[in-house]
Amino acid sequence: MSLSINQIHLGDARKLLTQVAQNSIACSVWSPPYHLGKEYEKGISYEEWINLLKDVIRLHYPILKPGGFLVINIADILVFPDPSMPRFQAVNLRRQRSDVTREDVLAAKAAYPNYNRYQLAELLGCSEQTIDRRLNGNNIRGGKYDTQTRVHLVGGIIEAAGAEAGLYLYDRRIWVKDAAWENSKWHTLSYRSVDEFEYLYFFWKPGVTVINRDKLTSEEWVSWGSRAVWTFPSVRANDDHEAKFPAELPRRVIKLLTSPGETVLDCFMGSGTTAVAAIREGRNYIGIELFPQYLQIAQMACQMEMQRQALLDENVEIYNRKLYVSKQLRLMETDAVD
Repeated sequence: MSLSINQIHLGDARKLLTQVAQNSIACSVWSPPYHLGKEYEKGISYEEWINLLKDVIRLHYPILKPGGFLVINIADILVFPDPSMPRFQAVNLRRQRSDVTREDVLAAKAAYPNYNRYQLAELLGCSEQTIDRRLNGNNIRGGKYDTQTRVHLVGGIIEAAGAEAGLYLYDRRIWVKDAAWENSKWHTLSYRSVDEFEYLYFFWKPGVTVINRDKLTSEEWVSWGSRAVWTFPSVRANDDHEAKFPAELPRRVIKLLTSPGETVLDCFMGSGTTAVAAIREGRNYIGIELFPQYLQIAQMACQMEMQRQALLDENVEIYNRKLYVSKQLRLMETDAVD
């Protein structure tokens, strides 16, 4: 039995994707867990996370329409613990609170070989931590005892998984969001850049793809439809989910790549953003969510959007009626004058 449209289904994407009707999805757009230690990612190793991505991408080929698209939103640079990596050490001159150098400490040790680090600290007028840092190089990013973190590019992993599934990398867009200054632990501690963009990878299933620029207004086509860089802010408050993307992201993908009445899929539904965007653009949706608490949030978001759309439709109908009555009155007045 196929998964019903316009519903969000509870369960593991790897199981439920096999229940989606074949050749039925015009576009699947989602953002997977980023393997950054979020609450919903606990207990998943890096290898298990890679296998999750590969499995989910592979399961898309049978369910996408020929000529349809799979769009994955993800940050290309990921950081994960690697115990085998040497510890990154640095002397940050702006954060260095003491002028005492390694040479000063070595000279003091030579003059007073029996002094411990506390005595050397008192002699040099600094803290014992400064003595330890100068002697042992303990200027380590992330903390003295924390496992060092490795930077890894994920784009190649996703491209290879798509190719293995029979999908072809069609395009890549860059989403420029607001810079995550407050969330960047490296902003003042290294040369690492501040996180301020993510990628959208577009995969195509072989088949006829209808190009219809009229789905977008002229302004939309010029400003983002044909542009490689999309600029809009991220969600300001993740109050109901740890990793929400803004509705503008799936809305643009849905409007660009699908037509009214077609079905959109999100197999990591989260708080329901993709479904809400699909409703606004007059598309059907299928959602999959692993956690019951997020399923309830997503369902509530969809219900509220459906109510909003019904209210908008009602207001449009009332407005059109008023226009019709006004037109009829003008015609009657014209006939009376004649």
